[in-house]
Amino acid sequence: MTKSMTGFAANKGEIAGWNWAWDIRAVNARGLDIRMRVPDWVDGLEPALRAIIQKAAARGNINLSLKVQREGSAETMQIDGHVLDNVLSMLKRIEVDAAGNHNLDLAPTSAAQIIALRGVADTSQTNLDTAPLLAALKAALPDLLTAFNTMRASEGANLEKILCEQISQIESLTGDAKIASEARKNKLAENLKRNLSRVLENSDRADPDRVAQELALIAVKTDVTEEIDRLHAHVSAARGLLAEQGPAGRKLDFLSQEFNREANTLCSKSQFPELTRIGLDLKAVIDQMREQVQNVE
Repeated sequence: MTKSMTGFAANKGEIAGWNWAWDIRAVNARGLDIRMRVPDWVDGLEPALRAIIQKAAARGNINLSLKVQREGSAETMQIDGHVLDNVLSMLKRIEVDAAGNHNLDLAPTSAAQIIALRGVADTSQTNLDTAPLLAALKAALPDLLTAFNTMRASEGANLEKILCEQISQIESLTGDAKIASEARKNKLAENLKRNLSRVLENSDRADPDRVAQELALIAVKTDVTEEIDRLHAHVSAARGLLAEQGPAGRKLDFLSQEFNREANTLCSKSQFPELTRIGLDLKAVIDQMREQVQNVE
């Protein structure tokens, strides 16, 4: 099943004395990049959550945010007077320096902003046993990840449908290219005969063997059979990757580059308006495909 790297989920939970809320969201990335904003006073929380997420996702820029609150914590919060005095002194010094030396008028700092500074309010929970909370959070995370991956799978199903349609278009255009290349043969043969006649008319010393070699070389340079065969092979490979279980985004990205390479070569060898048109249509569809592939896990 194709899975998108884009997704979002959020939920809440609680145990005796604690409640929490978290959300997880992701966008596309070349690899797996996990960033977390979680309480640092819960021993072992971040590595434990990271290990669980790594088993649930293979690629994507994933951001996890967790807020934990102790029941009644607002009433029991303590202010560290020493830290508060230092913070207020520094703020005063900054305001005076900004006004006196730099002619800057700073916006006033609110009490909420001050209390949010590290160390002003004692929220360390250092005297509490956080092991039960850690266990509860680890047990709750899989539900969040299930919702997260359900959304990514839903978006992935839509992506897979789009990619299958684009691959079918590439297959159809490749078939058209084969037909056009057959029609081109007579046209190229006529052009070669005409050009050869001109050469022979203007030269009494033309070497028949050399002329034959040049004609053979031209025929090889303009032959697109291999490009068409490789395009058909890439179509089969792309369908196989979409049918696989597990991440296929990197392989599809590489394959789309190979598609583009063959389409470019087809255009450069064309020398036939209809084949050139088909090659340009191929490049347009392949470019659209590459954009979609960037979101596949």
